[in-house]
Amino acid sequence: MYTNMIVFWKTWPYLLSPCLLLCTTGAAQNQFQLEPANVTRLQGSEAQFNATVQGSWPFMTWELGKYLVLTMMSTGNATTSSPRYSARLCGSGSSCVQFTIQNLTRQDSGTVKCTVQGDYGYKTSELIVQESGSVSIRGGSQTVKQDEQAEFQCETSGWFPAATISWTLNGIAVNSSLVNTTDVPDGDSFNTTSVLKFQAIRNTTVTCLASVPTLQNPISSSVQLVVVPKPTDWTVLIAVVVSFSSFALLVLLIILIIFCYRRRKEKQPTYQAEMMRQRTQSQLSNRPTSQGQGQVNPVFSIDGQTSLPPSSRDSGIFQNNAYPFYEPSPSESNLAGNGYNAAFNNLELGFQKKHRHVTIV
Repeated sequence: MYTNMIVFWKTWPYLLSPCLLLCTTGAAQNQFQLEPANVTRLQGSEAQFNATVQGSWPFMTWELGKYLVLTMMSTGNATTSSPRYSARLCGSGSSCVQFTIQNLTRQDSGTVKCTVQGDYGYKTSELIVQESGSVSIRGGSQTVKQDEQAEFQCETSGWFPAATISWTLNGIAVNSSLVNTTDVPDGDSFNTTSVLKFQAIRNTTVTCLASVPTLQNPISSSVQLVVVPKPTDWTVLIAVVVSFSSFALLVLLIILIIFCYRRRKEKQPTYQAEMMRQRTQSQLSNRPTSQGQGQVNPVFSIDGQTSLPPSSRDSGIFQNNAYPFYEPSPSESNLAGNGYNAAFNNLELGFQKKHRHVTIV
């Protein structure tokens, strides 16, 4: 028992030394910080990392991926593998060091490691480099007829990660339901195709915009949509004009027939009165008149038998004047027509059967 206590007393300093070393190292590591923990930058830009160390340190190293790219002394002197890498003291004394990578490339993406010599150990940060490529609208400007469907295809190439595509029409964002976008890997980058379809109404400026998170302003491509009026359907127009003209002509014809019928009805009594007047005038003009001092004795002959006064037979003076036949004038014939011609013929036959003998004494 006593012997064991003596052994423990002699060996405890050796057991305590590793513990003290680990605790001291842990405290020193807590005094070393690397910021930021994650950095995302666009290709061609620069990235900066700040290492803050509490206490004295002889020198530090910076590694990018698997390669040592910079070594810096606490005095501020630095040795780099490329002018793209640089470091400087950014605080009072040697407590802060700023490490800068210029003209970033896709190959710079990975782990950035800072190691402080002494009991500080190392810290790491992640660097992500994004890449913007080209944007174009296939086919350029278009001319379509009004109300027809217009289709535009936007293509991007050489983007990392895949570009986010958006569209605007005259500066107004397009609903995503009108867009169909497809991403296709191409090596270590992406190509994207986006198709926009919409109904052409008016002249429009069509713009395709591509972007990644680190890109402050999207890269765009614009074309013009020219909308021409739809040609007139002459077949329909002609059919409408013909239908309207036919209807108007039919109405005009009906009105003309009604007008002529009314005029005929109005003039018909006038024609009959004119015929009666001309008939009466003709009969009066053909009536026999007295000659000298004699007397006119009418003698009628009915069915070929003549009756004369005795004095007329004895005197030996006899004159037979028959009524002339009535003939209508040309104007009456034209106005009356065939119906009146038949009446005139009957009247003529009557005059032939009935005649008068006149004896002048």
